[in-house]
Amino acid sequence: MFKNSEKGFSLIELLLVVVIVGIIAALAVPALRRAARAAENGTTFAALRTINSTQVGFYSQNSRFGRLPELNQILGTSLGTTVGDRVVKGQYVFEMTPVTPTDEELRTEYTITATRTATDDVVYSYEVTQSGRIRQILPFAD
Repeated sequence: MFKNSEKGFSLIELLLVVVIVGIIAALAVPALRRAARAAENGTTFAALRTINSTQVGFYSQNSRFGRLPELNQILGTSLGTTVGDRVVKGQYVFEMTPVTPTDEELRTEYTITATRTATDDVVYSYEVTQSGRIRQILPFAD
């Protein structure tokens, strides 16, 4: 009698495992990207809260609101890397409107936006003003 003593997986079994792993990866990768984006958005939201509270202290000492490079220096560059009048952290760019406000403009108000610069996905943009309210500009919220 012929006796098959070979051990191992058949080609069909291996292909089945590869297909299952592929399906799981196809489901997991987009979810992982969404989770990473949500975490970065949360970090950016927290940075805007920090900027707002730092602005309150800056105003009480200087009778005007601070520019982003000034705030970043006070916070020990925890907001990100200062690039001119902007601050870059991860895929977000923080900037004031106008980009270089005068001292006179900063006596009454400020507007700082954080915009996600990645081109591969949805653009996210948040804004904080002297009122302390943080709002989402992009994507448009219903």
